Amino acid sequence: MKRLILASSSPRRKELLSMNLLSYEVIPSTIQEVMDPSFSPEELVCSLARQKAEDVYRLYPDHVVLGADTIVVNNGTVLGKPAGRKEAIDVLRSLSGRTHTVYTGVSILAKEREQIFFVSTDVTFWELSDAEIENYVNSGEPFDKAGSYGIQGLGARLVQSIAGDFYSVVGLPVSRVVRELESFGISAVSQEDEK
Repeated sequence: MKRLILASSSPRRKELLSMNLLSYEVIPSTIQEVMDPSFSPEELVCSLARQKAEDVYRLYPDHVVLGADTIVVNNGTVLGKPAGRKEAIDVLRSLSGRTHTVYTGVSILAKEREQIFFVSTDVTFWELSDAEIENYVNSGEPFDKAGSYGIQGLGARLVQSIAGDFYSVVGLPVSRVVRELESFGISAVSQEDEK
């Protein structure tokens, strides 16, 4: 029977798959991602997701491999994880009172075929005071997150509204992923199967 392999160590992606009763194994990609500066955000996030999936798939070609990547784009600039405190503060100031777009790319690879897609979601921040930004950065939450915030954690306080898929901002557009995986023969297990 085909196994589902998640090519990511992201705790958020693991939680979203588990929450939807998907049985899977985690084998993180170790590839050094290549970011092509000529790519649009949509092309870039799909390329990054595919690189991760391919890295693991070549070792496990008999299974279904899921790779995903998330980027934050503000005013045409791709925002990755902040290098330190100052960068996190600068990024959050740049997002304050504005709308930015979060793109999550997904690559599903199997012997019979592959499926690559992205989901984009617009996120609008409140106008943030320097004190709010400092307090949030002091929490430590921004440092392992693209765009320097986590919408599913304390960063929820910064967000005025979203237009699109909340879970895509967290790191995996889970309802679309579950549907796509079903077409690969990977189905959610029932509560009874879990016992």
